[in-house]
Amino acid sequence: MGKEIPSDFVREKFLAFFKSKGHAIVPSASLIPENDPSVLFTTAGMHPLVPYLMGENHPQGKRLCNFQKCIRTQDIEEVGDAWHLTFFEMMGNWSLGDYFKKEQIEFSFEFLTGKKWLALPKARLAVTCFKGDKDCPKDTEAAKVWKSLKVSAGRIVFLPKANNWWGPAGLTGPCGPDTEMHYYTAGKTVKKGSTPETEEKDWCEIWNDVFMQYNKTKEGNFEELRQKNVDTGMGLERTTAVLNGFSSNYETDLLKPIYEKAKSLTNKQPELPEVQRSLRIITDHLRAAAFILGDEKGIAPSNVDQGYVLRRLIRRAVRHGRLIGVEKNFTVEVAQAVVERFQQIYPELCKNHQRIYEELDREETRFKQTLEKGIHLAEKEFAALKEKSELFVPARIVFDLYQSFGFPLEMTQELAKEEHLEIDVKGFEELLSAHQELSRKGAEQKFKGGLADNSEQTTALHTATHLLNEALRRVVDGKIFQKGSNITSERLRFDFPLDRKVTPEELKKVEDLVNEKIREGLKVEMEVMSVEKAKAAGAQGVFEGKYSESVKVYTVLNSETEEVFSREICGGPHVQNTKELGHFRILKEESSAAGIRRIKAVLEN
Repeated sequence: MGKEIPSDFVREKFLAFFKSKGHAIVPSASLIPENDPSVLFTTAGMHPLVPYLMGENHPQGKRLCNFQKCIRTQDIEEVGDAWHLTFFEMMGNWSLGDYFKKEQIEFSFEFLTGKKWLALPKARLAVTCFKGDKDCPKDTEAAKVWKSLKVSAGRIVFLPKANNWWGPAGLTGPCGPDTEMHYYTAGKTVKKGSTPETEEKDWCEIWNDVFMQYNKTKEGNFEELRQKNVDTGMGLERTTAVLNGFSSNYETDLLKPIYEKAKSLTNKQPELPEVQRSLRIITDHLRAAAFILGDEKGIAPSNVDQGYVLRRLIRRAVRHGRLIGVEKNFTVEVAQAVVERFQQIYPELCKNHQRIYEELDREETRFKQTLEKGIHLAEKEFAALKEKSELFVPARIVFDLYQSFGFPLEMTQELAKEEHLEIDVKGFEELLSAHQELSRKGAEQKFKGGLADNSEQTTALHTATHLLNEALRRVVDGKIFQKGSNITSERLRFDFPLDRKVTPEELKKVEDLVNEKIREGLKVEMEVMSVEKAKAAGAQGVFEGKYSESVKVYTVLNSETEEVFSREICGGPHVQNTKELGHFRILKEESSAAGIRRIKAVLEN
């Protein structure tokens, strides 16, 4: 093997390739999606593009590409193997009603195998396509394109919806077949008859081309979409690994420095499978935690939503630190390696490094106190069993320690062994399996991803959020800005920085001002302009964030006097006139995090 190929090479090649095909490069968005209640985190590069996939015009055109930081936790129990990650970087390209299957598959093949690009050997590639069902036909169109590119028929596998179909996000909406590209990792020569279907463990999925071709109606029918989109995702870690001939993501320059830091903390043999698994979990989970804490939206560990996921990641890392003999607080040391590795690409990590370290150390200390309580309870339970001359720890006790105190099976086994007790492993695994099945079903609902509801009601609430933002600035504090926003078809939720509670009198004035602007029937105009021009025009926006070269600016103004009420950088969509909104009512004002307030409001007919 020659010199290692760095991940920056893959990133740069990907962007250069699609730029050469007429794509505009758009920036990586926040890990916390805007106005998409279907997910807690950005799980794919398409989340920031939701309005445009639904038909809005993107200021950069119909061909886009980028790399996007993502969080996925559906397979958290799988993390620790070679390929699964909770945080990863996804490279993607999009066609918004422009090219479709033929062009995209040709692009994918050229980038993967072309000598000027990644130059992966064609002999180690296989692809999967949708096999068809009662709803939609077999995707012979995609397979035909792959065949024209000299991919042998034996390497083109047709799989069902569970494998090769995307969407819809909810019960209805855009959806379609996808085609996935897999690379053989079990050797330089593919074993005869091996495919991603027959020998899944020997193949690594590196790219997925989604073809948004249909709209699923409330009656359950699949209709052809007027605007057909292409949405792709290629994992940077996996692609870098296979390009170098590595057998896992953790050998790449994206994860190795963090893994090495974690490894330096233990005196156990790192080559032991159980130690390697713990080191991988610590590496992955603390990288994910550092990125969530470093995000501009300011998420902190808590018992709800994003904060709950963050807490779970940190505590799972701490548990695995204990399993490999790390007694001291260590999460900050590992996070420092994360910040050092990624601060050039994601400067928000350096900017918010103090918050990252403080929150990690606080959560680690808090969890260690919980662990001590758990150990005390375990010792008490074990003593009671020994008094009765019982040498078997019931599954209920083992599961309670897991559920209430975060004890993994291995930790309880270790404690029991010291007391010469055995535990009911089979019974515990049955209880855990039932618990995980319930959790997975919940996660599938919360993290399913996809296109947010784009109904008239959410469009109206989107515009109402702009009015609320400006009303807060005029009534409460001129420095207020949007720190976070979440819109469902029922309500809006708006987070903003303020170090005190908004008084009832102020809330009434804010509500009255919004309703006044609704009654006035103000016009809502959209203009595409440069970020500099938007700043000069007084548009609201978090300018420390990253914007494309051109942005959409929505202005709410009196069409007769030309007096502007609000002006914001925003992807849309919006109503054309505020009189379409109905009556605005604030439901609640509360604390969201330290120095962050939250308002929930509705529109009533």
